[in-house]
Amino acid sequence: MSLAVVIMAAGKGTRMKSDLPKVLHPANGRAVVEYVIEKSLSLEPGIIVLVIGHQADMVRQATSSLPVSYALQEPQLGTGHAVMQTEPLLKEFDGDVIILSGDAPLFTTATLKQLIDFHRTRKAVATVLTASLDDPTGYGRIIRNGGGDEVLRIVEQKDASDEEKTVSEINSGVYVFDSKTLFAALKSITNTNAQQEYYLTDVFGICFGKGLKVCAFKIQDPNEILGINTPEQLREAELLLQTEHYKS
Repeated sequence: MSLAVVIMAAGKGTRMKSDLPKVLHPANGRAVVEYVIEKSLSLEPGIIVLVIGHQADMVRQATSSLPVSYALQEPQLGTGHAVMQTEPLLKEFDGDVIILSGDAPLFTTATLKQLIDFHRTRKAVATVLTASLDDPTGYGRIIRNGGGDEVLRIVEQKDASDEEKTVSEINSGVYVFDSKTLFAALKSITNTNAQQEYYLTDVFGICFGKGLKVCAFKIQDPNEILGINTPEQLREAELLLQTEHYKS
């Protein structure tokens, strides 16, 4: 089956306190996004689409030697809006789309392959990669159908009940979608929220509403989901990337 990779790389990264786009910050001498692209290539996809926005020309130039295509998100109106910009490149594509973050370089190729295999074996239209955290505060919670693989809903922290806040399984922000389901659902999401943005997670709400099968694949090592939003997190990622486990 065919695979496309979409890498989110349009954000500004204000907490990095730097003019450099977040995904271009160096980790052990290499831009963070290079690690994500390299691991994406190991999946042997038909296409890798880098969604660029903030200082797009700089990101394009820094990655120009790598086999990626570009989708421009300008202005930046949320994660759902970011993926919408990839549709012209993927309109003829029929397969699975894995969505990664350009500022999360610690996923291993083995984990991503397991996620894709799980998604296909379960015949899900969408699969979310999850992890259990000792302190899940701030993350969207995964509400499963009993002890099974299927997801009933994903609840954001601000919307979670007291009982739901006790759930430690969280949304990592990495997803696999059936491409046709994804782009059909993106046409139905709206920006009627406080931020006036289009959220990719609203696609799951549409899938749930239609009774489509959404699954969750939980990884054992929560370090793999760590994104880089601050200089401190960048230093932590650098140390982990020096170990063999996170390099591959």
